[in-house]
Amino acid sequence: MYTSSAPLLAVRRRSSTGLWFLVISGTLWGTGGLTGSLLGQHTGLSPVAVAGYRLAVGGTLIVAFLAVTGRRPPRGRAAWTRVAVLGTLAALYQVCYFGAVSLTSVSLATLVTIGAAPLLVLGVEAVTGRRRLDRHTAVTCGLAVAGLVLLVGLPAGGFGALAVLSSALLALVSAAGFAAITLVGARPVPELDELAGTGYGFTLGGLLLAPLAAGTVGLGFEPGLPALGLLLALGVGPTAVAYLLYFRGLRTVRPGTAALLALLEPLVGAVLAALLLGDRLGPVGLVGAALLGTAVVLAARSSATPA
Repeated sequence: MYTSSAPLLAVRRRSSTGLWFLVISGTLWGTGGLTGSLLGQHTGLSPVAVAGYRLAVGGTLIVAFLAVTGRRPPRGRAAWTRVAVLGTLAALYQVCYFGAVSLTSVSLATLVTIGAAPLLVLGVEAVTGRRRLDRHTAVTCGLAVAGLVLLVGLPAGGFGALAVLSSALLALVSAAGFAAITLVGARPVPELDELAGTGYGFTLGGLLLAPLAAGTVGLGFEPGLPALGLLLALGVGPTAVAYLLYFRGLRTVRPGTAALLALLEPLVGAVLAALLLGDRLGPVGLVGAALLGTAVVLAARSSATPA
């Protein structure tokens, strides 16, 4: 009996669109480290203050767009609960990441945070029966972790055992925060789309980080054109647009696959640092970049089966 393949083709087309959303979001996140670093250099703001401004500016721009286009704020307890959860998790994983950096180094915090996040998401999917951890997934994760270690590198000596342990635990909490955002974002809430959830949630996250940022070097800076341009670029590209596309991609792509595709962030960041700042990856870094790129490609291919 003849059966139309139109519904299957439609599902595959949506999955492919969601995949591209995730690829673009990971690429935009890769620009965030460079933009945020330049913003800190121009303004003297602490990393926590930069993170707070990033969330606040990105969220406020979306909220302003919603207001200009006549969109009403979210309604109902479920919608505002989701907004509160997104804002709290965004603030949590930002402050825990920078706390981990302050105790040891960027390399250890990045390695644990970015490396553990997809493993946590995949573990939750396996425990809940939403995904079977087959050989393909194991190989992808192995390549991702190995590539991340070679690309980012391990921290140099000189740190005490307590500092390393505390830093690793904070980075793990940061990874859990991002993993939770990924899993929560994959479950839609009535009366709340990705645009409103990201806008109101990140505005709240920025407000939550404000007191912590004020306790470092403060929130004030000279509002020159370069600083404002960098702040706007950080709030738009790697924040508002990137997270909106990420949540849109979670509609049709499994959370574990989405978290693996987020590994584009350190890969793109390393490439931009080499091209624009003159950083040298070296042979080990190049091998790590190749392994990480291979893991991303394998994760993308696995998205052929939509969520």
